[in-house]
Parts: sequence; structure tokens; C-alpha cells
Amino acid sequence: MEINILSILLTLLIGILVGMGISMLVNYIRGVNAEKKADKFLEEAKKEAEKQKRDRLLEIKEESHKLKQELDMEIKQKKAEMKENESRLLQREASLDKRDEMLQKRDAMLDEKDSKLLAKQTELQEKEVKMDEMHKEEMALLENIAKFSKEKAHDMIMKRVENDMAKEIAEYCHEKETEAKLNAHEKAKQIIVESMNRYSEDVASEQTVSTINLPNDDMKGRLIGREGRNIRTIEAVTGVDLIIDDTPEAIVISSFDLLRREIAKITIETLIKDGRIHPSRIEEVYDKVSKDMNTKITELGTETIYELGISKMDPELINLIGKLHFRTSYGQNALQHSKEVANLTGLMASELGENVILAKRAGLLHDIGKSIDFEMEGSHVEIGMDIAKKYHEDEIVINAIASHHGDHEKHSIIAALVEVADTLSAARPGARNDSLDNYIKRLEQLEEIGNSFDGVEKTFAMQAGREVRVMVKPDEVDDIHSYKIARELKEKIESEMQYPGTIKIIVIRESRALEEAK
Repeated sequence: MEINILSILLTLLIGILVGMGISMLVNYIRGVNAEKKADKFLEEAKKEAEKQKRDRLLEIKEESHKLKQELDMEIKQKKAEMKENESRLLQREASLDKRDEMLQKRDAMLDEKDSKLLAKQTELQEKEVKMDEMHKEEMALLENIAKFSKEKAHDMIMKRVENDMAKEIAEYCHEKETEAKLNAHEKAKQIIVESMNRYSEDVASEQTVSTINLPNDDMKGRLIGREGRNIRTIEAVTGVDLIIDDTPEAIVISSFDLLRREIAKITIETLIKDGRIHPSRIEEVYDKVSKDMNTKITELGTETIYELGISKMDPELINLIGKLHFRTSYGQNALQHSKEVANLTGLMASELGENVILAKRAGLLHDIGKSIDFEMEGSHVEIGMDIAKKYHEDEIVINAIASHHGDHEKHSIIAALVEVADTLSAARPGARNDSLDNYIKRLEQLEEIGNSFDGVEKTFAMQAGREVRVMVKPDEVDDIHSYKIARELKEKIESEMQYPGTIKIIVIRESRALEEAK
């Protein structure tokens, strides 16, 4: 039994050894085949790599040959361009040399001329000195012979000429004025009337107070506040007077400054709608309304220049134009007045063939100084000139601003048209409101100026101060002298008075022959 088991085990062991040997033999045979295949694959790969290497070298040689050819072509082109540039530079140097020679010759000629001119100038100065000396000697000799000095003789002659020519000058002035009126009156009247017919405007309606309607009378108490703190804050912040009286459901804002009054009105209306009325809220709403008002002012200025067809204007100057909306003169809105003057000036300029856009610009800016005249010293004319110069306006515009009240001499037709348009805008019916006190003072001043002349018997201011009739004494003033009185009275009124529109002056000389039958 044991022998059988041993034989089985021995047989099993031999089988295992034989199997291992066979598997090792098989693995060995497979490894040999794999090495052969790998060697064959490597050999083929080497051949393929050498082939690609040869192909790549050929391509590189071809590309390098092409690049070399292209480079040679570029070098040839650059050399050709350089040769052309060198030839141009040589030509330019030659021309510059010629020009330099010409300039040197010209400088030499100018130096020669300067030396000759200096010599002649010296000679002329010497002759002038000799002439002055001879003239002084002659004057001294004449004074010695005549027993009169030069100044005394001059005064006597001038006085005699003045006495002799006074009447002739007055007659000459009268004749020339009549002749000028015959030629120019009809044409000027036609142009002005036609311009006024083509432009119309509303009557003046600006006042010094604004009324705010309230939802109920209880709102008055809220606006006044505890111990009056709300109304004191409103008046202190806005700079206006708030009038709260027995008028039902209404309060009144009083101020001569339209801008302040408008800001205060909008502020109060906003507070009423909001319902929260206390000092801090009042200041908050006022600040917001003030910022919105600055935007509105700029919009007003922009709309104005677009409406008039004016372009290329500084934004700060546009803002100043918008501020004119909140300025008045005798109740007439300053911005509306400026637009009216601009339109009238443009219409008259078109009739006369002048620059219409420049005329409108001058008319619009003629009162620009009024936009800030309350902020600085000086008349609105001087301030307007400074503003126009600051923003580099045309000299014609600056002269129109300076001369529209006769303060400076006019240098252009447009300046004269601006003055005429300003007078028309101020003098047309309904353009301006005036107080009774100013009206009475103006009439009294007119009559006082008229009565100040020698030979005047009585002066009457008529037609609301737009006409002055001066009665002269016929035995002291003749017809020619009456024209002289009219002219001097006109000049005195223009220099001493401020008035809207124009004033017509009539000097009346009446001769009466009186007899009494007994």
C-alpha cells in the first residue's frame, strides 16, 4: 500500500517536473521569436527614419535656396532705393546751397539799403532840427514886430472866428440834418417797421411776489412751525420774505430776486406735497431744488441759442444766458428782452446785408452783464464787456455791448443795430412796467433840464415822458439858435438821465405882434 502511494507521488513529481520543463521550453521559444520580431521592427524603423531624414534635408535645402533668392532680391531693391534717396538728397543739397547763396546776396543788399536809409534818416533829422530853429526864429521875429505872443494871437483869432461862425455853423448843421433826414428817414423807418412787424412779443408780466395755493388753512400753521422755527428757517435759507396773512388757503413769497423767489416757491410746494416740514427737511429740499435749478438754467440757455440758430458758445456763457431768465428791468424779463433784441437785430441786419448770425449773437449778449451785476461792482455794460473778453467773443460783439447805451463809440453797423433794437424792445407798448414814483421823478427831471437853458420860458414833459416841448422867448432866441438849444438839450438828457426808449424834443418859438385899439 505504501509502495503504491510512493509510486503515485513519484509519478506526480515527475509529471510536474516534465510540465515545468515543457513550459520553460515553450517560453524560451516564444522569447526567441519576439526578439527576432523586435530586431526586424527596429531595422525597419531605422530605414524609415533615414528616409524621412533625407527627405527633410532636401526640403530644408530647397527652402534655404528660396529664402536666399528672396533675400538677394530685397537687397537689390534696398540698394536701388538707397541710390534714389542719395540722388534726391544730393539734388536737395544743391537747391539748398543755391537758396543759401541767394539769401546771402539778399542780406547783403538789405544791409546796404539799411545803411543808406540810416544815412538819409540822419540827414533828414538834421534838416528838421534846422527847420525848427529857423521856425522859432521867425516866430520870435513876428511876435516882436506884432507886439503879440503866439498864444494871445491864437486866442483872439479863435474867439473872433467862433463869434463869426456860430450862426453859420448852426445853419449848416440844420441844413445837413434836414438833408440827411430826407434821405435816411424813410429807409430807416421802413427797415424798423418791417422788422417790428416780423417779430411780436407779449407784454411785461414779471412781478415782485409769487402766490402759493394751500390745500387748507391748517398748512399755514405747519409752515410757521413751533415758535416760528419753520418760517424762520425758510426765510433764512431761501433769502425771501414769506407773507402769511388772513388770505384763505394762500401765502405770498416776496423778493425782487426772481431766482430766489422761484427756488423758494418750488421748495415750499415740494414741502407741502411731501408733508414733512421741519428745519432739516427744509434745508435738504432747498439744496436739491437749487441743484435742479442750475440744470434748468443751463437748459434755458441752451434752448435760447438753439432757437436763435447760434452755435459754438462756451458752456459757462450759456449758463449766464440762462440766468437772464431770472432778471428783470422795469418788469421786462431780461432773457426775453435779449432774445427780442437778437431777433430784431438779425432782421435789420438781413435787410442791410450784414452778418445775421453775428448780429443775433451781439443782440443776445448785449445785456449779459445783468446776469451777475448783483454779484460784483460796476455797471452791466462794463461787466458784460469783461465777460465777452473772457470767453473770446468777436470784437464786434464786444463793441456792441460797450456802445448799446452810448458809453463808447460804435465801430460797426451791427453795434448801431443793437442799440436801435434795444430801444425798440424797451419802448414798444407793454414792454416794461414802471413805478409811479420813477415816472414822476423822470418828468420833473426832464422839465428841470429844459428850464436850465438861457432863453427858455417854460418846459413841458408830455406823453409819459417820451416827448419834451420847450417854449423859448422869441425876443431872446432866434430860429437858428432854437436848433442849437434842441441839440444841446438832447445831449444833456442823454448824459444825465436813465430812461427806457427814446425822448422826442420839440423847441417852439412863437412871435406875436400885439396892439390895443382904443
